[in-house]
Amino acid sequence: MSTERTEISNLGEFGLIDHLTRNIEIQNASTVLGVGDDAAVIDHFGKQTVLTTDLLVEGVHFDLIYTPLKHLGYKSVVVNLSDVYAMNAIPTQIILSIGISNRFSLEALDEFYEGVYAACEKYGVDLVGGDTTSSQKGFIISLTAIGEVAPDNYVKRSTAKKGDLLCVSGDLGAAYVGLLFLEREKKIFIESPGVQPDLEGETYVIGRLLKPEARKDIVEFFAANQIKPTAMMDISDGLSSEILHICKDSNLGCVLYEEKIPVSEEMKKAAFKFEIDPTACALSGGEDYELLFTVAQEDYEKLVLNEQISVVGYMTGPEEGAHIITKGGSKHPVTAQGWNHLRS
Repeated sequence: MSTERTEISNLGEFGLIDHLTRNIEIQNASTVLGVGDDAAVIDHFGKQTVLTTDLLVEGVHFDLIYTPLKHLGYKSVVVNLSDVYAMNAIPTQIILSIGISNRFSLEALDEFYEGVYAACEKYGVDLVGGDTTSSQKGFIISLTAIGEVAPDNYVKRSTAKKGDLLCVSGDLGAAYVGLLFLEREKKIFIESPGVQPDLEGETYVIGRLLKPEARKDIVEFFAANQIKPTAMMDISDGLSSEILHICKDSNLGCVLYEEKIPVSEEMKKAAFKFEIDPTACALSGGEDYELLFTVAQEDYEKLVLNEQISVVGYMTGPEEGAHIITKGGSKHPVTAQGWNHLRS
């Protein structure tokens, strides 16, 4: 491993931007003009444009003690693209701005950007602009994603209908358990720096936290099978709080079945090591970046073609509220205990 360290101050801002963007290759016809001018130019050729932005702050959203910079670059892009897919749209461009302190070398930034470009390549998006500035101490990342969607084919949170099926992609709760492992090892490391981390067998749950994926495949499946969800959002703060968003915004209630919530075997085993309930991890964990969506009942036959989609319940009238039916058959209100970074 190279121990070379180049101070960023040696390059200056324009030199740094030239360095970080030197190998960009444009992938989308909609990118008319990318990095290198005062602004980018995008033409979506009659499609509607979707915009979303995320701000990630060191010490609040990520911890560099256990987050490799390459993974951080990758994840910064993916979490943003996930919001575009949640609108039933296809992401095409990103704009990335960073604030860095002088504790970061040029080599460290290269590692971060390696992850950014890996995500751009995997999801077919172009990095078309951004800004760099100095930060007093932490690493600050601001990322904007731009996408396109056929006119009026975007999907909101507020348009679910009574009787619709409530569905999720993938499996839930693993990222949260991955975080528990990394936080546990961080604590041990701080107390005893010589002790090697013990993460054997936990590759899946840790991977779900450090290198999540956005569900491009699900949105492509909808398009291929003429399915338009009636409402949709991504699961970043835990299933229960996202379900309550759809209920509130659509003015509906719902019934959720605990036994239908998809959890992986790896997550179950890992949760039991912490003596916590896997269902609680799925409901309140967050950072899964799966899609939560509602579809009309007549689309059920199409949905079952996809093993990555689980029907977990259905939408009811608002007077019935949001409830979960446990494996034991009892009924409880769904409560939002998802991650809230504004709570102390």
